[in-house]
Amino acid sequence: MFRLDNKIAAVTGGGSGIGRSVCKVLAQQGAIVHVVDVSEVNAKQTLEEIAAAGGKGAAHACNVSNQQQVLEVFKNIGRVDILVNNAGIAHVGNVEKTSEADFQKVFDVNVKGVYNCLYAVIPVMKQHGGGVITNLASIAAHVGLTDRFAYSMSKGAVHAITLSVARDYIHDNIRCNSISPARVHTPFVDGFIAKNYPGREKEMFEKLSASQPIGRMGTTDEIAQLILYLSSDEASFITGSDYAIDGGFITLNN
Repeated sequence: MFRLDNKIAAVTGGGSGIGRSVCKVLAQQGAIVHVVDVSEVNAKQTLEEIAAAGGKGAAHACNVSNQQQVLEVFKNIGRVDILVNNAGIAHVGNVEKTSEADFQKVFDVNVKGVYNCLYAVIPVMKQHGGGVITNLASIAAHVGLTDRFAYSMSKGAVHAITLSVARDYIHDNIRCNSISPARVHTPFVDGFIAKNYPGREKEMFEKLSASQPIGRMGTTDEIAQLILYLSSDEASFITGSDYAIDGGFITLNN
């Protein structure tokens, strides 16, 4: 089950964190994985880990907010059966503490970046008879989070984009879904805690973990396994859906 043999996958933000785990899991299940990341070094490192496990793929340096770069990269990739729009950045602050530059940066990566990749890949999917797209939304698209104004804006947009694409291309055999993780333990989280709470890393890690009803953060592999399912033929009846993978945060935190 959940085999992806002969499938070609592209994962943005595949050089670290959730994206790296997604790349490795898809490759493990037989997909040829194209690792797309703003950092060529990180993309190549993911590719090395894929190869070490017997998988196949390629690494591509790309800033998803730059449409010309995106079009060039996906032209070089060619056919894409599976697209995972994972690349994204965070921002901490309410509306008063969000500068125009901050707002624009988050929009450019988290919203325009998704659009750019969809713009590049959907015509190719139509040409080859269909495909599967998974967009990374967030619990921030569904509930109010303190000091996450710009980030919440961007993930709400990703959720709406998902619904639009699913509706527009349902008859082209293109499925489009999103997932909404809560806090996931990644190097970004460790860096965020170290930067903002020096000397209190352990305390803050435990506090952030406890903020989720299940009592811990998610793992990148748990996110990757859900994306694997949505990318597989076993999920062929699913489109236009958003899956919370949040340790109960949305429904149990009231």
